[in-house]
Amino acid sequence: MNKAIFRLMVGFRRFREKYYVPEHSIYQRLASSGQTPKTLLIGCSDSRVDPAILTGAAPGELFVVRNVANLVPPCATVTNGFHGTSSAIEFAVMNLKVDNVIVLGHRQCGGVRALMQPSETTGQFIGSWIKIADDARTKVLAEAGDADDETKWRMAEMESLKVSIRNLHTFPFVQEAIKSRGMNVIGIYFDLERGQLWELDNELGAFRQLEI
Repeated sequence: MNKAIFRLMVGFRRFREKYYVPEHSIYQRLASSGQTPKTLLIGCSDSRVDPAILTGAAPGELFVVRNVANLVPPCATVTNGFHGTSSAIEFAVMNLKVDNVIVLGHRQCGGVRALMQPSETTGQFIGSWIKIADDARTKVLAEAGDADDETKWRMAEMESLKVSIRNLHTFPFVQEAIKSRGMNVIGIYFDLERGQLWELDNELGAFRQLEI
């Protein structure tokens, strides 16, 4: 067993010691009563942006789907390819009936960098997937085409998050949940360089830093 895997196994032992103690087993309760998370969080696969670590969430508190660049595709017919992210959203909203949907974007997103530099993207899947956010790239190049790369990437990270929020509203069951039971749809941007959270104001289309 290599060192990286051994470290994970040691971590699992600590996990068992914390969550499977006889007198207070969270997983015993979750196993017997099922999951009832209040929040669906759509995040990036980036190893530095773990939703549970960032939020201090307990087991069973978040329903999480992660993909490259925390993208939400627009609603599409089920006969057109596979829909992992869409199916997770559907399950969370329709079956678990979550109260909140959060899209969590972040600084230094490799997927967004691939969006802004498509000629340097390798692999057959990433380039196709990241096209979901093409509108973000177009807007950044139109408004800040002469800016330095880091400025454009940061702007694109925020703009692609807006795209995902817009795409969420193309799902009829999301619209219905918002209308019938007041489900919240929230965009959050994590600046991992500065340790800051920024929230998208849906009405203004701008981000404001959260003071916590």
